[in-house]
Amino acid sequence: MYKLKTSSSAKKRFRKTGGKNLKIKRAKAYRRHLLTKKAAGRKRKLRSTAYVNASDMRNILPLLPY
Repeated sequence: MYKLKTSSSAKKRFRKTGGKNLKIKRAKAYRRHLLTKKAAGRKRKLRSTAYVNASDMRNILPLLPY
């Protein structure tokens, strides 16, 4: 079997969780620029990680073969 290439953009954006119940962690959007108009509480909540939705897993899992 030949080696598969991991998508370079996907490995920078996503991390797999370990264990039997596989999930993919991701960062939240809307925290790159125009931060002065956003409330501090909103920015604080955007710091935390989120999980990829189950409907999107089908598209992301082939990009992270290992």
